[in-house]
Amino acid sequence: MTTNGVLQVLVFFGLVLLLTRPVGTWMARVFDGERTWLHPALAPVERLSYRICRVDPREDMKWTTYAGALIAFSLAGMLLSYALLRLQGILPLNPQGLGAKEMTPDLAFNTAASFTTNTNWQSYVPETTVSYFSNMVSLAAHNWMSACSGIAVALALTRGLARRQSGRIGNFWVDVTRSMLYLLLPISIVGALLMVWQGVPQNFDPSTVAHTVEGGTQTIAQGPVASQEIIKELGTNGGGFFNANSAHPYENPTPITNLFQVLCIFLIPAGLTSTFGRMVGNTRQGWTLFAAMSVMFLLGVFTLMHYEQLGNPNVARLGVVSHAGPRQPGGNMEGKETRFGIANSALFATVTTDASCGAVNSMHDSFTPIGGLVPLANILTGEVIFGGVGAGLYGMLMYAILAVFIAGLMVGRTPEYLGKKIEQHEVKMAMLPVLVLAASILGFSALSANLGLPAQSAMNRVGADGPFLGSTFNNLNNGGPHGLTETFYAFASATGNNGSAFAGITANTPYYNLMLALAMLAGRFLMIIPLLAIAGSLSAKKSVPASAGTFPTDSPTFVVLLIGVVVIVGALTFFPALALGPVVEHLQMRSGVLY
Repeated sequence: MTTNGVLQVLVFFGLVLLLTRPVGTWMARVFDGERTWLHPALAPVERLSYRICRVDPREDMKWTTYAGALIAFSLAGMLLSYALLRLQGILPLNPQGLGAKEMTPDLAFNTAASFTTNTNWQSYVPETTVSYFSNMVSLAAHNWMSACSGIAVALALTRGLARRQSGRIGNFWVDVTRSMLYLLLPISIVGALLMVWQGVPQNFDPSTVAHTVEGGTQTIAQGPVASQEIIKELGTNGGGFFNANSAHPYENPTPITNLFQVLCIFLIPAGLTSTFGRMVGNTRQGWTLFAAMSVMFLLGVFTLMHYEQLGNPNVARLGVVSHAGPRQPGGNMEGKETRFGIANSALFATVTTDASCGAVNSMHDSFTPIGGLVPLANILTGEVIFGGVGAGLYGMLMYAILAVFIAGLMVGRTPEYLGKKIEQHEVKMAMLPVLVLAASILGFSALSANLGLPAQSAMNRVGADGPFLGSTFNNLNNGGPHGLTETFYAFASATGNNGSAFAGITANTPYYNLMLALAMLAGRFLMIIPLLAIAGSLSAKKSVPASAGTFPTDSPTFVVLLIGVVVIVGALTFFPALALGPVVEHLQMRSGVLY
């Protein structure tokens, strides 16, 4: 690692730390219904929206009602998106004349599921597949809707821990409305203007045809980019307006926009840890979760940066060595933008996979084997290292419940968390998302690796013979363990609602569009529903006073235990697949075998 790279990471982390408390305090005030300086302008809009939608903001919902509202909200949005994508040819704001032939039924289903679940996996080339109207109304609208839904679930689980014998966890419609009006809207307006100032386009012009100095032509796509770019990062969505995503100079033109984007990705997830501490009446609890997330983030980013700086020993020049062996001059710059370099590429890749964002400013498929393992491992934790907006907090609280259960077994007492006894029902519900995550990722990956569907390209056979041959996998540009990782990463990203990819896989086929869509839906809703059940169960319980046998959950010891549970659950579940993929590839790279 370079000193410059380390300093960049520390400056970024310092800014996150600096913003966490004020952002968390703001959200706690908003969701507790306190008056803020934005209320004179936005409170009338909030009241009007309730009146139009016939919502009673005073209603306090049971968890079943809350879950039903969330599912209905998501399903309606998904059906609307599917219809708009299929009908884009007859809708306005379509200067390129894109229609249903670009957005086939299987691709439209995959895309609608992707944006509904906050995954934003893109099996298509955005600038040649979707119109401006589709980008703004069918897709970018979900960047708001899915983000607000995730925040709402985190708030519901927080209320479940904070309330005493109520059996109620809040009002879904109020939580979504306030998230949108008082949190996402003001930041998005300011952020979009900053993006425009830095050179990100915001227009409805058709693509520009430029004439090159060699006498050829070049088509340069344009459109309303800035407004989508800010909410894609702030809502940890990740879907790019361009195929190159945040590596494209129109999406991410300067070092300022690069820093601003990674800050936006972590801003709300980090702030929610502070919000959690305030809402449960113990700010140390929030900082405990923040500390666990921070340790895992720093370990990940420095590991990735280290191996990318070492590069590939097979292309090292004679005489360039380090303690780890031959070192590639300048590190591994394959798949990276020179304007960002290794440090900013490693930081962006770690942040975007710690959060369920999926935006990229470099291609993860071109990382070294261990460099590629880091973003994959981040997703396999359930993306609780700050995580998506709301999703990171409720995912980490799930692990906290499992951690206190394990601690209770060690001390021989009924486990407690924030004064609530964690009993059989809560532990079962907490284990369900873990099992769903494993079943979806491993099941779909195994199915895809063994079906032997016809390959679409002779490039499937690229690579040396190994434990897995390139021809085993359909639609892959690499063979061997790297081909396995491409498939494994795709379903990990889909189930984890991340959306980034090892781009060597060609996923725009009926099979992959359907399987990935099912993985996205399972990863989103089969995790949310059990956690809302936990929230309902905990909110109905009375508070138990702490005793001498109560395991403290606001101490460094609990931070270590919590990290251990996250790592061990992931390691025990996914280590065999990781060993056959990036670990084997790393060992073979050291012996001169490449894929």
